Amino acid sequence: MTPAITGASRRVLARGARNLRAAGPRRLAIMAVILLAALALAALSWRLPGVGDAERSLYDLRAYLTAPRVEQDPRVLLVVYDDQTLIAAKKRSPLDRGLLAKALRNLDAMGAKAVGIDILFDQPQDEDDDLVGALRGMKTPTFIAYADVAGNRSDIVYDQQQYLDAFRGRLAGSTSGAASIRLDFANGATRLWPLVESRLPPVLGRAMLAAGGDRAAVDRFAGYRGAVRYRLPVSEDRPVWQSLKIDLFADPEIAAAMADQVRGKYVLIGGDIVDVDRVPTTFTAIDGDAVPGLQVHAAMIAQMLDRAALPRLSGAMLALLAVLVVVSAGLTSLLEWKPWRLVPFIAVQLALFGGAPVWLQWRGVDTFGVPAVGWALAWIVAFAAVSSAARASTAEQRRFAHDALGKYLPRDIAEEIIEHPELLALHGEKKALFIVFSDLEGFTQMSHSLEPEQVARLLNQYLEMLSKVVLDHGGVIDKFVGDAVVAFWGAPLARDDDGRRAALAAYAMWQAGEEFRRLNADAGLPRIGKTRVGMHYGEAVVGNFGGERRIQYTALGDAMNTAARLESANKALGSSVMASRELAERSGLDWWRPMGSVVLRGRAKPVELFEPRPDFPVAEREALGEALALHAADPARGIEALKAVAARHPADEALQKLIERYDVQEEVTSHVLG
Repeated sequence: MTPAITGASRRVLARGARNLRAAGPRRLAIMAVILLAALALAALSWRLPGVGDAERSLYDLRAYLTAPRVEQDPRVLLVVYDDQTLIAAKKRSPLDRGLLAKALRNLDAMGAKAVGIDILFDQPQDEDDDLVGALRGMKTPTFIAYADVAGNRSDIVYDQQQYLDAFRGRLAGSTSGAASIRLDFANGATRLWPLVESRLPPVLGRAMLAAGGDRAAVDRFAGYRGAVRYRLPVSEDRPVWQSLKIDLFADPEIAAAMADQVRGKYVLIGGDIVDVDRVPTTFTAIDGDAVPGLQVHAAMIAQMLDRAALPRLSGAMLALLAVLVVVSAGLTSLLEWKPWRLVPFIAVQLALFGGAPVWLQWRGVDTFGVPAVGWALAWIVAFAAVSSAARASTAEQRRFAHDALGKYLPRDIAEEIIEHPELLALHGEKKALFIVFSDLEGFTQMSHSLEPEQVARLLNQYLEMLSKVVLDHGGVIDKFVGDAVVAFWGAPLARDDDGRRAALAAYAMWQAGEEFRRLNADAGLPRIGKTRVGMHYGEAVVGNFGGERRIQYTALGDAMNTAARLESANKALGSSVMASRELAERSGLDWWRPMGSVVLRGRAKPVELFEPRPDFPVAEREALGEALALHAADPARGIEALKAVAARHPADEALQKLIERYDVQEEVTSHVLG
């Protein structure tokens, strides 16, 4: 990351932090509470109702997707009672112990490392003596299933445990003993290794490996409470565990041929019966298969043999990651980036936090307890908490900015500038503007006879009325100079109808001035002069001028001076509102009457004048234009034509002044105003 990028990001975050501080103590307190809730969600999601179920479902999915795919494991053999075995024995429950005794005697000579029997002998059967004899005669280390009431209340009662303890006692002094078949069924599936209980014998797999010469593997898993590492077969035709029917080992002749299938292996004996002793595992929610309990013990045996004690993230690491999730969400919410840049950044973070558990699982880390859902939800909650507080302060700032800008700019332009502040950057640019100047005649002189408070009230009332006109017509208020108002159209945003807006606004400003005069006359105040307005179209340099600490958005240039001169010229012209030809032609309005041309003070080139007079008859406007055109070709006849028009409107001061200008000397075509 370059220093420039780092600096830019730091500035963006600093601006967001300022917005956050401006939210106020109440909003910040609410935000802090929500952030603590988000932190708790990120750290404790596995323990929360609903969210914990989602976490376990996602864990099951990623465990299934990243599970090792292996060939059939040659180290473990399952010897099973299946439904066909039960049919042949004509006995379904309990499992035929005479058949088991025969199989054990034959298996004992086949060189297995150890034998584990996942069958509870908790009720007396006729074959028990035969089975005890077979177990006591085993040279191969053999372990029978054991459970107690405290750990298996739903599967065994006190009387059953008593018989089981007695059966276990009958094996004392032999190579056969008891092993716990307890599994961890927390939350409805065997995902984790069972807890080692001091009151119980060792877990079946641990006991078998310790007796079979793999004590180092057992020691590696001392106290291990992580995930059971389930595996998937490379081919559905060759399952992970080789499984043979117990019937094959009950017949000595057949059993002799099976020796190679047993030698050097750990043999697990139990049921593989439909709907009996089926155990949901990590994969069950994905593939729908509940497996025989034998397969869970087989998976633990293989995991120990592979020394695959899956590492887990420590509590401190999970807490640190929870903080990281919340902090990253909070910082992201402070970034005042455009959506096209912010949305991908958010998506990357959510993908990172959501995908991290999958990556960890794929890398062999036990992600049971890693909060994938919790991280994502916590990120969203934290982002919403901080951004809502920042938006609240930003909304207040926007309202303040809008109100402030709204005193000088129309609503739509103010909104555009708030969204794109670069429009008001500290620079100037040349723009074609429609410029309007207004002034209140005699106000300065009148103010000397009034109290200062009264002067302030009148001036504010007047400027408010004229400002409203400008803003209602979409103009920008450049400045107030005493009682004068300077406005323009065409910057910072230009619109197709700016000329029309400016012309209508100029005329409405004069009307507002007349209303102001009437209101104050009715109030008994000294007589106030009329409002004069000048308007012109031309190029000007417009932008922010001043400095970084104090700037003014204004327009500069000869076009501004021309509009000001036109406003001043009204007094000599006997008019109230006057426009240049440049503006009149671009206004799109048909209310203009031509008023000749003048040379304004400070200019050499004449300016053609047009006065907005919607009340002046169209025929008379045309006659006036024809008279002025005639004057250019034949001054004598032109003057007569002008006088004829003026004679029909004797009270029209502007027309009388026009005659005076053109009647001074026949050769004069443009009167010089000084």
